[in-house]
Amino acid sequence: MKGFMQRCLAVGGLGLTLAMGVGCTGVTGDRVSNFVDPCWPERYNAQARSSVVSYFGAQAQNGHILDQTIWNYHFEPGTDKLHPGGMEKLDNLIRRRPAPDGRLFLATARDLSYSEGEPALYAQQRQELDGKRIQAIQRYLNSQTAGRPMQFEVLVHDPVEVNQRGLSASLVDLQNTASVQGSLLGAGGAAGGGAAGGGAAGGAGGIGAAGAGAAGAAAGGANNAGAAAGGGTR
Repeated sequence: MKGFMQRCLAVGGLGLTLAMGVGCTGVTGDRVSNFVDPCWPERYNAQARSSVVSYFGAQAQNGHILDQTIWNYHFEPGTDKLHPGGMEKLDNLIRRRPAPDGRLFLATARDLSYSEGEPALYAQQRQELDGKRIQAIQRYLNSQTAGRPMQFEVLVHDPVEVNQRGLSASLVDLQNTASVQGSLLGAGGAAGGGAAGGGAAGGAGGIGAAGAGAAGAAAGGANNAGAAAGGGTR
């Protein structure tokens, strides 16, 4: 039994050694791997893919930060009172699936009047209003997550608002939807109407040809009958 176990361990060790030597480079000692790259093109495809995807990661992170931002228009102008739109924004953030992101961002207050003679006072008032708005956000979040408490962190930053005119966006969407539906239904209807019209025209032409043939045959029969009648009287 002891000798059997030793042989099993020896075979297992040999298999592990071979497995470590097998990969992109093949079996250890393969001379071909000294001249060519056996991992082509997977190695280079992975490098190219990572270099392209890395830029999308930064773009997605910036978009997520802006999506987590509470803007000035989510408050009553110049105050820390949440606007109904701000409450709805916070409701959407805390009801995300599978779990909300506990880090929120507050756009610094830029809805205060600036006085050229008192720039320091303006900076102080903005800082105080930012602090009050953070407290208002925290109070609302605590009230909406009662029974399932969560820790939220609110950070202040100063981003540029990213927006688009609602009228322009709605017109683009309506035109896109209308053109797609119109082109599909219009093309099908026109094709169906053309086929039906062609069929009707063909049927009318067939009827006309048949009618002309019948009229000619009738006329020929009448002439033959007249000729026969004339020959009989003579």
